Amino acid sequence: MEDFEQNAINTAILKPKCWFRYVDDTFVVWPHGSHTLDDFLQHLNNIHPNIKFTMETENNNELPFLDTLIKKRVDGKFNFTVYRKPTHSNRYLNASSHHHPSQLNAVIKSLTIRSLRLTDDESRENELTNIKTALHQNGYSSKQINRIIKDCHNFTKEPTTENELKKPLILPYIKGVTDSIANKFPKDKFRKIFKTVYNSTTIVKEL
Repeated sequence: MEDFEQNAINTAILKPKCWFRYVDDTFVVWPHGSHTLDDFLQHLNNIHPNIKFTMETENNNELPFLDTLIKKRVDGKFNFTVYRKPTHSNRYLNASSHHHPSQLNAVIKSLTIRSLRLTDDESRENELTNIKTALHQNGYSSKQINRIIKDCHNFTKEPTTENELKKPLILPYIKGVTDSIANKFPKDKFRKIFKTVYNSTTIVKEL
């Protein structure tokens, strides 16, 4: 794809202002007017018989790209926030479900970190409000939500952490039972992973 991109852009009569690709999704800023954009798309699709592009253009100055909604401002700059499809229902793992607390906390943590990474300063507060509303709808308490969001503001992902170097210990999660078993294994040697079980057969197999 790198060779394809280089060839496509070098041989184009009109060139995009920017071209960013992630796997098979490409974001392009086209400064030459919409009437020439179809010609550029045809140029891309004529280069290789097995590589064909489809195109989605901005609507109301907005364009989704991967998990990000890009908004074009009047001054030509961009705002960024999290993109959700129109069919998105705000349904996440419910707080009352039979999962280990670390897994329930991970729901809040993953949503928060995604929002912090994908939103700009202007959009972040509104995005965090949307997350809190969705989590409340799924049974999470304000205290739990606010605590984890606060922790996430200081979150940095290291390439390799001490915890990742420990041996994985996978245990079926049974409320009131699994924690007492897990505590018998030294924390400095094992990385404890809790797996949700759905029937007695699975429990016996895991144990």
